Amino acid sequence: MTNIIDRMCMPRYNQTISTQEDTIMLADVAEKYFLEGDYNCAESVLLAANEVYNLGLDKENCHRLVSAFGGGMGCGLLCGAIAGAMAALGQEAVNTRAHVTDGFKDLCAGMAAEMDAALGGTNCSVIKPALFVEGRRCAETVRRA
Repeated sequence: MTNIIDRMCMPRYNQTISTQEDTIMLADVAEKYFLEGDYNCAESVLLAANEVYNLGLDKENCHRLVSAFGGGMGCGLLCGAIAGAMAALGQEAVNTRAHVTDGFKDLCAGMAAEMDAALGGTNCSVIKPALFVEGRRCAETVRRA
């Protein structure tokens, strides 16, 4: 399953990165940060997008920009994986400022609508009960974002 960031960024980049023996999709990279790196959902999605799409963010610190979005900002509101994906989209699509970037508002609205459809909502309090798996936490949500 291709995730939403892949579809939004495919026109400019390959949807995969090559390693020595296999090809790793963005979803796999995000899941690895989430499960093996112990980053939260927002951090994992942004770190993976930065790695896969060479967004130019500081690898050591970029995750801190979205840290507060994990767990729906700690209270079940906007899903952190969506917040991380939106942050990646902004880094990829905005030239100088969002409000002067042609088509950016529509691009964000389109991505939000796709996330809503793919995840069954946009709030953590709605998504988590449907996709949370003990031992894997919200890995499926991270993969789909």
